[in-house]
Amino acid sequence: MCIPRQELEEAVNEADHLNLIDPESLREALDTFPERPGAGRLRHLLDRATFVLTDTRLEQLFLPLARAANLPLPETQVWLNGYRVDFYWPALGLVVEADSLRYHRTPAKQAVDHRRDQAHFASGLTPLRFSHWQIRHEPAHVRQTLAIASQRLAPVT
Repeated sequence: MCIPRQELEEAVNEADHLNLIDPESLREALDTFPERPGAGRLRHLLDRATFVLTDTRLEQLFLPLARAANLPLPETQVWLNGYRVDFYWPALGLVVEADSLRYHRTPAKQAVDHRRDQAHFASGLTPLRFSHWQIRHEPAHVRQTLAIASQRLAPVT
C-alpha cells in the first residue's frame, strides 16, 4: 500500500511534533536501509530541498501555494523579534502567518497578532497574514499575493 505524499508528510510532521522522531536523524538512518520498501519515498520527503516542517494542517495546505508562487522553501517555526513565525523567507525579509480560527478568533489573540506584525514591520520585515478561509477557498488570491510580494521584495541584482 502506498500512501499519498501529503499524508506521509503529515505523519512525519505529527511524529516530530510529538517528539517521537527527529527528522534529520530519521533521514540519516534511511541511508542504512536503502532497499527497504518506502525508504526512497521517505528519503525524498526528508531531503532538505523538499521537506518543510509544519505544525498544522493549515500550514501544510499553505506550502503548495507558496511553491506555486515560485517562492523558495521557507524556514519554519523560527523565532523572530520574540515571536515564533509560521514561515520565513530571509532573503526576502518576508514573514507569513497562516491563521486558523482555533488560535486567532478572540480579540485578545488578534491584538497579539497585530503586535507581532508591528514588531516584524518595525524590524524591517514584511509580515503577511492569511486566514484559513483564504488558504482553503481563495488559493488564487493567496498565490497572487505571494507572487507580488516576492517580486517586490526580491533583491535587485
